[in-house]
Amino acid sequence: MLRENVVDLMSFVVVARVGSFTRAAAQIGVSQSALSHAVRGLEERLGIRLLMRTTRRVSPTTEGERVLERIAPHFAEIENELEALVEMRDRPAGTIRITATDHAADTVIWPKLAP
Repeated sequence: MLRENVVDLMSFVVVARVGSFTRAAAQIGVSQSALSHAVRGLEERLGIRLLMRTTRRVSPTTEGERVLERIAPHFAEIENELEALVEMRDRPAGTIRITATDHAADTVIWPKLAP
């Protein structure tokens, strides 16, 4: 159930931010119907309405605003941290251990590492 809630909360955040199920579905890469079902399922599990839907616009209710204010920053934090990890993946890091004879270390390795 936790996974379902996380996915549905992420869907709600996107819909609430863009104000449209159609645009949110295109942004996430799912169908409008699947997105609508996900948000409706979240609302049913919570027992509160998170979005006011009209034919022209979707906007968060008071409760939806509260959820958006409290949860959206955490999703942004997670996304930023994942991006940072991806950037770290491309850079070498850690300790390098070199096994060499004294002569090789003194004549080749130390002169290159000194600068």
